[in-house]
Amino acid sequence: MFIVLVWLCVSSLYAGAAAAQQPGPGVQKTQEIKLGYLRAYAPQLALSVLDVAPRDEGVAGAELAIADNNTTGRFMGQAFSLDVAEVKPDADVVQAFDMLLNKQVTFVLADLSAGQILSIADLARERGVWIFNIGSTDDSLREEDCRANVFHTAPTRTMLADGLAQYLIWKQWRRWALIHGSHETDRLFAVALRRAATRFGGEIVAEKEFTDTGTARRTDSGVVQIQRQMPVFTQDLPDHEVLLVADESEVFGTYVPFRTWRPTPVAGTAGLVASAWHPASEQWGGTQIQNRFAKVTGRRMLSKDMSSWTAVRIVGEAATRTKSAEPARIADFIHAPDFSIAAFKGQKLTFRPWNWQLRQPIFLGDSRSVVSTSPQEGFLHQFSELDTLGVDRPETKCVLK
Repeated sequence: MFIVLVWLCVSSLYAGAAAAQQPGPGVQKTQEIKLGYLRAYAPQLALSVLDVAPRDEGVAGAELAIADNNTTGRFMGQAFSLDVAEVKPDADVVQAFDMLLNKQVTFVLADLSAGQILSIADLARERGVWIFNIGSTDDSLREEDCRANVFHTAPTRTMLADGLAQYLIWKQWRRWALIHGSHETDRLFAVALRRAATRFGGEIVAEKEFTDTGTARRTDSGVVQIQRQMPVFTQDLPDHEVLLVADESEVFGTYVPFRTWRPTPVAGTAGLVASAWHPASEQWGGTQIQNRFAKVTGRRMLSKDMSSWTAVRIVGEAATRTKSAEPARIADFIHAPDFSIAAFKGQKLTFRPWNWQLRQPIFLGDSRSVVSTSPQEGFLHQFSELDTLGVDRPETKCVLK
């Protein structure tokens, strides 16, 4: 009799546990929101070993945001996940994109070149998939090649150049000389700097191109060669207050500060650098996210980490607000005029409805600290001071399709 009673009690416990695991009346199944991260990656050298990009740059920011989304999602019956796919730089990305879609991914973070993004943008639209550009700064993606299903959390070159130019004008440093590299990306940033000079009242008094001859970047005699050659290279520049450097290709820029012929501040891709985020940022709750990020990754947060974190949080915020996992409903909410996202930058960030570029402050800093953030005081706009950075609505060439 005792054994029978024990068996009945144990059976009841198991039955109760099983019942607790079964969805009760009115309890909905967990909504799954699957995101993909598609990146073009290959190990890259830098002029300084301190500037070599970490292996998980960008991906780490997205993973932290997935964890943040799931913290809220557990209470909302939502679960967020991230699948990562890699291709080589300049490779065809369609196959890798299709692999992500086969996993039911509906939002893709694209850490790709402008051409690679364009190769999948129309295909994504046909499949009901939304893309977040978290890496490319090409203005063309937001202008003549803009797409209605592509959001941009990375700033443009014109936004970066305008942020830098505003600070130089605020400092009353108006005469600039410009050195740019010989690669296409260097020339594009030089174009953005020229535009910023015209827009805000700076004067570029001279330009020079530093040609990439393909020689070794690191040699035993490199320091001696640089110390002798860079002053000579800048010797014939006329009087200027700031030397601008456009070297996205990492050929010479790091060698410019403290080696110029004249004692001149350096800005651009070296010296005072404009970026979407700064690893030393502590204002506006920056310390909190920096500490959480460092605890998980063992390093500080970089611009691409913040761009990817912001993209994932945008999806999470929209999913939470709509209580939906449907990509169309989430995208409609993001497209709404009153949508905004907090991203530790001192104000809520919103999208420009004419090209879906995220409005955001630009950080200006050196390798150690944040010097300032733009827009600068006194640069006014009838709608948003953030629209003083980059291409404004009256200037845009974007026709969304």
